[in-house]
Amino acid sequence: MMIFFIVGLIVHVVFFLSIFDIYFTSPLVHGMTPQHVPLAPPAKRLVLFVADGLRADSLFKPDDNGTGRAPYLRSVIEESGTWGVSHTRVPTESRPGHVALIAGFYEDVSAVAKGWKENPVEFDSVFNESRHTWCWGSPDILPMFAKGATGDHVYTYTYPPEREDFASTDASRLDTWVFDEVKDFLNVAKSNETLLNMLHEEQNMFFLHLLGIDTNGHAHRPMSKEYLENIGLVDSGVAEFVSVMDDFYGHDGKTAYIFTSDHGMTNWGSHGAGHPSETLTPLVAWGAGVQTAQREGSHKYDDNYLKEWGLETSMRVDVNQADIAPLMSSLIGVPFPVNSVGVLPLNYLNNSQHFKAESIYANAIQILEQFRVKMAQKKETTISFLFTPYHSVVLGFIGWTSYVVLFILKTHASLRKPPTNMHMVSGGCCSPACSMFVSHGLLVALFLMVQSSPWTYYIYCLLPVPVWFSVMREFETLASLVRSVPSLPLSKCFGYFLLVTFGIELLVVSFFYRAMLTLGLVVLALWPMVSGLYTKAKVRSLSWMLSCLFLAVFPLLPVVGREPDVNYVTMDMMQVVLCAYILTSTHSSLQLKQGLPLFNQLVSWLTLVSSFLIPLLSSTRLFHRLLSILMSLVCVYLLLSTGYEALFPPVLSWLMFAWINIEQETMNTQGSSNRTELSSTDFAENIDITKIRQLRLDDIQRSYFFVFFIIIAFFGCGNIASINSFDPASVYCFLTVFNPFIMGGLLMWKVLIPFVIVMCTFESIQVSTQLSSRSLFLVVLVISDLMALHFFFLVKDHGSWLDIGTRWVNCIVLLVLASILLTKLTTSSVCDLLLIHTADLQVF
Repeated sequence: MMIFFIVGLIVHVVFFLSIFDIYFTSPLVHGMTPQHVPLAPPAKRLVLFVADGLRADSLFKPDDNGTGRAPYLRSVIEESGTWGVSHTRVPTESRPGHVALIAGFYEDVSAVAKGWKENPVEFDSVFNESRHTWCWGSPDILPMFAKGATGDHVYTYTYPPEREDFASTDASRLDTWVFDEVKDFLNVAKSNETLLNMLHEEQNMFFLHLLGIDTNGHAHRPMSKEYLENIGLVDSGVAEFVSVMDDFYGHDGKTAYIFTSDHGMTNWGSHGAGHPSETLTPLVAWGAGVQTAQREGSHKYDDNYLKEWGLETSMRVDVNQADIAPLMSSLIGVPFPVNSVGVLPLNYLNNSQHFKAESIYANAIQILEQFRVKMAQKKETTISFLFTPYHSVVLGFIGWTSYVVLFILKTHASLRKPPTNMHMVSGGCCSPACSMFVSHGLLVALFLMVQSSPWTYYIYCLLPVPVWFSVMREFETLASLVRSVPSLPLSKCFGYFLLVTFGIELLVVSFFYRAMLTLGLVVLALWPMVSGLYTKAKVRSLSWMLSCLFLAVFPLLPVVGREPDVNYVTMDMMQVVLCAYILTSTHSSLQLKQGLPLFNQLVSWLTLVSSFLIPLLSSTRLFHRLLSILMSLVCVYLLLSTGYEALFPPVLSWLMFAWINIEQETMNTQGSSNRTELSSTDFAENIDITKIRQLRLDDIQRSYFFVFFIIIAFFGCGNIASINSFDPASVYCFLTVFNPFIMGGLLMWKVLIPFVIVMCTFESIQVSTQLSSRSLFLVVLVISDLMALHFFFLVKDHGSWLDIGTRWVNCIVLLVLASILLTKLTTSSVCDLLLIHTADLQVF
């Protein structure tokens, strides 16, 4: 059994990692020939301004009094430049946005698993192709382009990371720092002959990364005074810098300018998803080689933005974000980045038709080169008729699920098993069946070797072989099941089959429509009425029904778009008054721009640390221990909350306590002679093996409830339903200086807190119903795997569903597997942990 547990963990890890190999493998190829235009470029140098987090409407839309927030850029749009909307792609984050702008391709998907600050693979960029590039701005963005450059010609100047403070009294000083540093740099160059000569060479670039708008947006929201005033500061900074550049180069007219943003921002101060406020960013270009303002209106856009922005008479030219990279390359005459997928926007160029034709031709050849190299690589290593991207993973999953079902029937169910000689089918390694599977495995390995496949492919393709061999060895169990069919309550079995099928369908649909979780909770609320428990235990049944209905409200609430409202927090229990005070005090201090109080920060971190220790010091009685766990976790959850989600753990805990009580009432109804009173249940007591019972049909319902509540814990208040529901304000009680790893860790623990509450409840139900936790867990495993198989067979568009569906199903299964020890630790005392595990192994 322990081997089974380990193998189960390994199998699901393999399935989980296969998703990354199939859908999160780098699409970038190398070895292409750089393509450039053989004609003289219109500009000698180019300046790229990126206003991080700037929405298109925030820049283009006039104030309520009709005046523009950015008068200089507005004058460029109306008189001397070309403008439009740059359409970004999900994820709308800083790194992907800058990669698209400067390298011309949308974020390498393998970056998901390889960290924020590291380049997953080497990639080309406009900076790399330039003669020299000087960059000023954030330490989170600039280094990755210097690291990806060949040679030593990309120079970066960054401020200390501590300046990226969401509690800063004035985040716009980040942009002021950039403008001041650039002006000082040009002044120093006048007295440095070497630097002066470098600056007067052709094909140079200047990159100004302006983070203040993004920081103010996160801290104060995009409609705030701070955000809008920061736009005006950037506008005046750009105007002054253009004047300084023109003076420095003697007004030679050879400088091109591009102003844009990496992503937008929602009204509630977050980004990452695909809302128009996140994907629509401004683009303004002017200077050498750029088409001057066109007075004729553009009628090809029907989004009414031109009228709303007061730009009906100015021609609007929209682009995809990756198109900006080839535009910059064309303006200064450097080769297009070899991995770019951008298409040169010709309407932005003010040059001859010959130049435009040569430019678009070079752009097309550059994109075609990537296809040719990729095709050549595939031809060298792939046997076409063997190319089956999903079948081996699906086959392995089916085999594993079949084996788990047979394993449950064999070890945890009462089947009649008359002696049968099945040696030819289920014998040892010398049996014909074993020889057949070994031969098949060797054949698969041979074909993979011929194709020079990576080592992970061997795991994916060979894993089904031992799994299906194990299924074949359990043929006797399947035969015993067939013999037992006449004695089974077929109508009851069929009823459970229909209910489980409906339940799994509901859970699968909930991955796409959170409101289905509300429907599920409403259905669960009717369970006491349908089962007859209501007439025998009205109080407990009413508690169950009310808690289900209260919890059903949360999936209907918006996952995003909410302003922080810490008044929700004060509605919680008196035991967490201190944490409610800390949360309210912290947000009040930040609103007054007084920074994060040291006392609040210390209390927050102490609360987090103590939440792991205090439950272990409480009584091991069931309700005492669970209440201690709840109080500790709720305190931390409150400190990580910004609105209504602060009420989610208490309501979930109410339902969990009701679940424990109503399961106990079910045992009373069934007249179980070995039942244990909840008031006397102690997690530290040794398990009486003689009281452990076999699986029954109603245990399927208990296991399904657990899976359903796990899904509720994950998606109930939107922490995972949408990437832009992760508000940085959630961690302000702990830190305000930008640190993606610590912030991400705190947010992940916030997501897992409801999960731990459900896990501890499930452990309590296992103890109170005298059933081995492994037995229930095996049924849970089957239900979860059936959910994953549902995605495999019923949804045809693999690329869209697998990322959302099977990845999360496997993630849930892995978390359940890994949380067994955590649950034992939290529900028992440290000194009794070994004792309980010893008893469980005996039950195993």
